[in-house]
Amino acid sequence: MKQKEKIRIGCGAGFSGDRLEPAVILAEKGDLDYLVLECLAERTIALAQKRKAIDPAQGYDPLLERRIALLLPLLKKNKIRLITNMGAANPVAAAGKIIEIAKRQGISVKVAAVTGDDVLKSISGDEIAMETGNPISRSGQVISANAYLGADAILPALETGADIIITGRVADPSLFVAPLVHEFGWSLDDVDIIAKGTVIGHLMECAGQITGGYFADPVKKPIENMSTLGHPFADVCSDGSATISKVGKTGGNITLATVKEQLLYEVTNPYQYLTPDVSADFTTVYLKQDGKNRIKVTGGSGNKKPSTLKVSIGYKAGFTGEGEITYAGASARERAQLAGEIIQQRLKSQFPDLRTDYIGHTSVHPSSLANGYQPYEVRLRVAGKTDTADEAAIIGEEVEALYTNGPAGGGGVRKYINEVIGIVSILVDRNKVKSSVIVKNYEH
Repeated sequence: MKQKEKIRIGCGAGFSGDRLEPAVILAEKGDLDYLVLECLAERTIALAQKRKAIDPAQGYDPLLERRIALLLPLLKKNKIRLITNMGAANPVAAAGKIIEIAKRQGISVKVAAVTGDDVLKSISGDEIAMETGNPISRSGQVISANAYLGADAILPALETGADIIITGRVADPSLFVAPLVHEFGWSLDDVDIIAKGTVIGHLMECAGQITGGYFADPVKKPIENMSTLGHPFADVCSDGSATISKVGKTGGNITLATVKEQLLYEVTNPYQYLTPDVSADFTTVYLKQDGKNRIKVTGGSGNKKPSTLKVSIGYKAGFTGEGEITYAGASARERAQLAGEIIQQRLKSQFPDLRTDYIGHTSVHPSSLANGYQPYEVRLRVAGKTDTADEAAIIGEEVEALYTNGPAGGGGVRKYINEVIGIVSILVDRNKVKSSVIVKNYEH
C-alpha cells in the first residue's frame, strides 16, 4: 500500500468531562483523516473499574453514548477514523454500545476494541509503589490495575480497517503515534521519528489547552472568544514535522505561548519524557509561528523505550466527610473563624487530620499573604478522612448544627460523604503485558 505523505489528526476531547461540540465541529468542518478523543485519567479508570464491578456491562466512559451518537454520522460521511480511550475499564462493552448506536442510526460500522491493559489478576500486592516506596497492599484494598499500553497495541486494531478504535488505558501520546506509524510506515524502532510523533501527540492530547484553555488570564494572557473555544488539529508530514491549527471562526488562540505551555505540561524531565513507545527529548523541539493560529513543530529526538510499563493502581482509601457554611457581612471572617474553632474543639480528638478552610480568605493562599484583607463573606469548609461512611457523616452533621449552635448569621449549609479512591503507580515488565483486539461489525 502506498504510504501517505501527510495526514490531519484532530483532538476533540482532552478529558472525560470535556465539551461535546468541539469534536463535532472538527468532524464536520476540520477535513480530518483521524479524530482522537482522549478521555482517560488515573482516577477516571479506577472509578470506571468500580462501576464495572457493580455492573459488568458498564465501566466505559459515561459520555460515550452521547459523544458517539453525535459523531457517528459525521465520521462515516466524511470518512474519518476515530481513536479513543473511552473504553476505560471495559473496551469490549464500549464497542458493543457503539454497535447499538449504529443500529439505531442505521449506519454500518466496524469497531475494534483494544484489550490487555487490565492486569489486576497478575498483581500480588507486594509490588512497590513508586510514590510511597511501600508495598501497594499497605495503601488499601486494590480495586484496579491498568498498564499504560503503547502504539504497538493500537496498530493491529488499525490494520483491521475499523472505523472506530476504542481502547482502555493507553498512554495519551500513543493515541496519536499509532495512526502516524500506520499511515507513514514508520518503524517502532526508529526512536527519533517515534519521538517526533510523541511530541505531536503530547501537544495535542489536552485538546483545548493548546488553543488557550487553562492558559488564559484576562489580565496577562487574554484569549479570544473562550465560550466557543475550538479544539486543535495537526497536519503531520511523514518526516515527523507538523503544523497545529484549528477550525476557522472557532474561539481561542494558538500561539507560541500556548504551545510552549502545553509542551511542558506534566513534564518533569524534558530530556527524558517516558512513554511506552520511546524516551523523548523535548529540548530538541523547535516551534515557529506560521500564520494566525498556526504553529509549525519540528524536531524532537528519542532514546530506547523503557523495558517496563507503568501501571496505575486504584485502591480503596476510605471516606471523606465535608461540611460547608457561609458567613457574610461585618465580622464575617471572625464569625467563620469562631465556627471553625468550635468544630475543631468538638471533632479534633476523633479526626486528627481534620482540615479547616476559610474559602475567600485562606483556602488557597496562606493567611500571611492576606495583608490585613477583610473579606465581606467567608465560607467555612471542614473536611476529614475516615474509615467508614458513618464516621464521615459526623463532620457534615456538626457543621449543620452550627445553624443554632454557632455564631450568628450562618447559612447555606451543604454536607457531603464521598468514598475516596486512591492512586499509586508501579512498574512491570512490558513483556508480561499482552494486548489483543476484538472486532465487532454492524452492516446496515
